Amino acid sequence: MGFDIKYLLMLQDLRNATGGIFDEVFNAISKIAVDIMIFLPYLIFWGFSKDWGYRFLVTDWAAEFINGIIKLTACVYRPWIRCDKIEPAGDSKVAATGYSFPSGHTTKATAMYGTVAVWQYKKRKWLAILCGAAILLTGFSRNFLGVHTPQDVLVGFLATCILVYVVGLVQEKIKDNEKLKDTLTFAGFAVVAIAIVYVLFKPYPLDYVDGELLVDPTKMQKDFFSGCGGVIGLLVGSYIDRHYTHYKIPYEAKNLALLSGVGLGIVFSWKTYLAKPVLVAALGANVGHMLSAFLIVMFGIVIWPMVIMKLKQTK
Repeated sequence: MGFDIKYLLMLQDLRNATGGIFDEVFNAISKIAVDIMIFLPYLIFWGFSKDWGYRFLVTDWAAEFINGIIKLTACVYRPWIRCDKIEPAGDSKVAATGYSFPSGHTTKATAMYGTVAVWQYKKRKWLAILCGAAILLTGFSRNFLGVHTPQDVLVGFLATCILVYVVGLVQEKIKDNEKLKDTLTFAGFAVVAIAIVYVLFKPYPLDYVDGELLVDPTKMQKDFFSGCGGVIGLLVGSYIDRHYTHYKIPYEAKNLALLSGVGLGIVFSWKTYLAKPVLVAALGANVGHMLSAFLIVMFGIVIWPMVIMKLKQTK
């Protein structure tokens, strides 16, 4: 038994010894990163800073895309599959999707909280420190709940830290170069296409227990395809924004906060309540999640900005 499994069993003993009183706390910490923070980029894009909105969106969706590729390459089984003594807390086992390595929740937390920290460090250092603490707590929560090993969390954190830095560096380099932006857009399509072909045709482990497939590889792909949809939405949406819609935040609009709030409600409702029964049910997990993510991003950077510009009240 490896050190990682022993560590998770130690935390499991701690959960049991305390009667599970911390389970919901850490479960909530985990969910904030993937169920709440993911809507922040749209609010920033619509009403605070378009450049930072783009930076948040690129970091978020690129992180999910890259995390999916790594997961589907490594194909590491979840802790409870590796050791039947591990029993994750509450419904965290059901909420855990895809392979184990690296942690998707830690990746999302690092992408969102990390970008907030970079954005606010000079103005509000306390907020940057708070975001750093939120990343650490999210990562630890995945261990405490028994759904990820320490290495899952560590690699998810480190890989996304590098991504946060690279996205900021690239954004600064291409800031005033529209031709280079278009070149990167078309290169992005090629990268996504190659990744999809790779994921669909690469070999996967097919281990059977008592005649039943231990892990179905096709069920491990939906997060990757969601990332693909988000990245494609960014590529298409940013091109349309740069060349056609040219959204400028109407800071003077009296109803900007209201319009942003309504837009957020639409995005939240679509992702939380409508996408799965509409698209996933009709098109299947992979295509449904990809199209859903694509539509959310297109709505966020093309459709709703046009609505804001049309309905803004400046008098």
